[in-house]
Amino acid sequence: MGEALGRILVVDDEHDLRALLQRYLSDQGYAVRTLDGGQRLEHLLGRERFDVLVLDVMMPGEDGLSLCRRLRAQGETIPIVMLTARGDPLDRIIGLEMGADDYLPKPFNPRELQARIEALIRRQRMLGAHSGPLPGDGRIGFGPFSLHFGERRLSRDGRDIPLTSGEFALLQALARHPRRPLGRDRLIELSRGRDHEASDRSIDVQVMRLRRAIEDDPAQPRYIRTVWGLGYVFMPDGRAEDQP
Repeated sequence: MGEALGRILVVDDEHDLRALLQRYLSDQGYAVRTLDGGQRLEHLLGRERFDVLVLDVMMPGEDGLSLCRRLRAQGETIPIVMLTARGDPLDRIIGLEMGADDYLPKPFNPRELQARIEALIRRQRMLGAHSGPLPGDGRIGFGPFSLHFGERRLSRDGRDIPLTSGEFALLQALARHPRRPLGRDRLIELSRGRDHEASDRSIDVQVMRLRRAIEDDPAQPRYIRTVWGLGYVFMPDGRAEDQP
């Protein structure tokens, strides 16, 4: 048997859904582990490598939103797809603000979840792909920061700053097109691919999170500026006179 297409960890308190996803995703060529809650999640993530975490929002004990927030606060960067029975769009926004990469309401077709998993894995593997001119060492510096494309990491004065895969992909897209205003649709295409059904709001949420990570004053950003009526522009020099 060949190598698995990816390693998936599913955390959901519904036994039937866990069994369905394990069977379906395994049949599609993935290696799948499941948990019925978050009690052993961090222990398992510390011991084994996974490509995508599928995390249910509504679980007894600590819910998925709290788990997601805690994982991101600890520097965990695994791509996360959140599942929820809630239909309120606000819950999707909250999930993205907690650091989730994608969001799928229940009930859903397992094939749609597979497509979203494939998109996240593909994005992870293509983050270092060429989509614009790069310096010889595959690194872009701005202010005290260094964005390392091949290593998929951001550092400040030599200290790594944890980013989710979605945040890194968005920052990479901006940094590859410095001083060029980019609309939200274009940023979705550059960071997630043409086939990804993301919303403008999801880009805004990730920009907000990036500003918290790199700006001294997120309310007065120097590097990721808003271009009113269009989207955002990356200003590597961060000077006030660069304001578009």
